[in-house]
Amino acid sequence: MKLSESKRENFYFYLFILPWLIGFLVFALYPILASLYYSFTDYDIISSPRFIGLDNFRELFQDELFYKSILVTLKYTFISVPLGLFLSLIFAMLINMKIPARGFFRTAMYFPSMVSGVSMSLLWFWIFNPEAGIFNYILSLFGVKGPAWFLDEKFAMWGLIIMTFWGVGAGMIIFLAGLQGVPASLLEAAKLDGAGKWRSFWSVTFPMISPVFLFQLIMAVIESFQVFTQAYVMTQGGPNYSTRFYVFNVYVSAFKDFRLGYAAAMAWLLLVAILIVTVIIMKSSNRFVYYEGGRD
Repeated sequence: MKLSESKRENFYFYLFILPWLIGFLVFALYPILASLYYSFTDYDIISSPRFIGLDNFRELFQDELFYKSILVTLKYTFISVPLGLFLSLIFAMLINMKIPARGFFRTAMYFPSMVSGVSMSLLWFWIFNPEAGIFNYILSLFGVKGPAWFLDEKFAMWGLIIMTFWGVGAGMIIFLAGLQGVPASLLEAAKLDGAGKWRSFWSVTFPMISPVFLFQLIMAVIESFQVFTQAYVMTQGGPNYSTRFYVFNVYVSAFKDFRLGYAAAMAWLLLVAILIVTVIIMKSSNRFVYYEGGRD
């Protein structure tokens, strides 16, 4: 039986997307729906899930570690995100200048961000070693005695924040693409009007790259909410829960305490929090984001 041309095209279309469709249903949609169901159950992997309604969520709001993990994550977000964006933009502006070996510096700045999270964590664990680490050695050259970074709750978080600057090259490349899209004619017009470099940046450059800044801000906030690898490899949430990030808390509840239902409830609260924060940022973005057609 011969198929018409349109039906044949539809057949081949669905045939070619079938592997992706199966992968999406099995490895994405099913786990999402299963985790939503488990969040309303008492589930420990070994025994069958037992439906308990909203008990997991009620227990969460009475759990001190739950609030502690939120505070730790928010502290990390409020410090690392602004500093990371600032450094990414500064480096992008520097390597956007006409300097010798500009291509080399771009590659050198971006390359560290390609290192995997575990490898980076192990490297920085050695750098921050209180006895033989490079960081404390450099501080000693200036007469400063370096702390035991990941053994002291006052400095463990700062050590992890400093680590994040290792990967600013990825954000730098995105900002660089935005900077190269700024019309030179606008900068020349601002210069002719007597605007200095600082004024030109705030009146011309930043408005033109503000959509890029918005994208970077949202992605950085989402990423900061999901910090896990550094805490898992380097601190195990310590000392004294000072680096017990929210996602690390989810991991401990699921795979150490074997409370998958409780962990699923935390995961869904994280999703809701990310959605709310993203909406707030998008709603407030009309104050600083500009498009070619005017203010959005």
